[in-house]
This record gives sequence, structure tokens and C-alpha cells, in this order.
Amino acid sequence: MLDATDLAAIRLTLELSALSTAILLLLCTPLAWWLATTPSRWKAPIDAVVALPLVLPPTVLGFYLLVAMGPEGPIGRFTTALGLGTLPFTFAGLVVGSVIYSLPFVVQPLRQAFEAVGRRPLEAAATLRAGPWDSFFSVVLPLARPGFVTAAVLGFAHTVGEFGVVLMIGGNIPERTRVVSVQIYDHVEALEYAQAHWLAGGMVAFAFIVLLLLYSSRRLRPGWS
Repeated sequence: MLDATDLAAIRLTLELSALSTAILLLLCTPLAWWLATTPSRWKAPIDAVVALPLVLPPTVLGFYLLVAMGPEGPIGRFTTALGLGTLPFTFAGLVVGSVIYSLPFVVQPLRQAFEAVGRRPLEAAATLRAGPWDSFFSVVLPLARPGFVTAAVLGFAHTVGEFGVVLMIGGNIPERTRVVSVQIYDHVEALEYAQAHWLAGGMVAFAFIVLLLLYSSRRLRPGWS
């Protein structure tokens, strides 16, 4: 059965995933809109940077984030100058790493949703004298709602399953940086397979339910088959 440390890891994981997903939706919405609409020559390089977490080993990404947020790194110097200290081995550091690691899982669904909206609804809104901001919030966002649901689900689920990045940045501090994936690793390392089974099985069930709901909702939307 689950003990107190397991429950603490589950709570921390849910808090990290919820906060990271909220930040990702705020940051990725304008980025995805820009990628979906811009003709800029910088589009391809930005696309490549956004997609890097998909192909980089998590430990590589975690290592460079650890260096950047350390005392001698640019982010570490900046946060120290603000009186915040350094971010590695803190919950805030986990949030930063999770946001960067899950970035493509939120940007891509939003971008696809914005591209599916097309220009015609915006042109129709413009004929009614709607400004750019009014058109975006009154026309684009409601039409792109399925993309936001997909982005939120994928961002949350991906953050729940992180291991390499959070271990590199956060280490293994109980009730501060020890998330479920790290807790499973600890159980396996200590040959506590029964406890590892409970947590790992829960992760498998969670992932299956999330994907089942996601694909089921797609089948129910008009235009999906």
C-alpha cells in the first residue's frame, strides 16, 4: 500500500503538473498564435527550438538547465540579483524545467487549432468592426477550444510522467522535489517492488485514462472520425 512518502510525492506531482500546465497555457497561447500566423523568416528556427525537448534526452536538457540556473549561470545570477537565490533543488526550479520540457506538447495542439480556424472568421469579424484583440478573444479562442483542451491534457500528463529533467534539476528531496517518478525509482533501488507496483500501476492507469478520454472526445467532435 501507499505510505506517507508516496502520498507526499503524489501531492507534489499534482501541484507541479497543475502549475506548470497553467503557466504553459499562458505562455504558449501567444507563441502558438504567432507560429500559426506569421510569415517571418524566424518561424522555422523558433519551431526547431520549441521542438527540441521532443528529441533531446531529458538528462541533456536537465543538465543545461541545471548549469543555467546554477550560481554561475545567467538565470542563476539573475535570480540571485533579485534576492530569490538559485532555482536548482527547489520547487520553483522544477516548475521552470517542467515548463520547458513540456513546451512542445502544449504549443503544437494550440498551433494546429489556430491554423484550423483560418482567416475567414477573422475577416468576417473585421467586417463587423471588431478589433484584433476582440476578434481573438471572441472568435479565435472559442473556435480553438478543442485545441486548448488537448494542450492542457497533454501538458499535464507529460509533466506527471517526467523523470530525467526533474531528477537533474530537483534531485530527490522529500516533500520538496521528490515526485512520483523519482519515488518509483527510489522504491526499485531499495528493492521495494510492492510499493513500486502501486505507484507504477497508478501511472499506467492514469496515462491510459487520459489518452482514452482524449481520443474519445476527438471522435465525438464534428469532423473527426
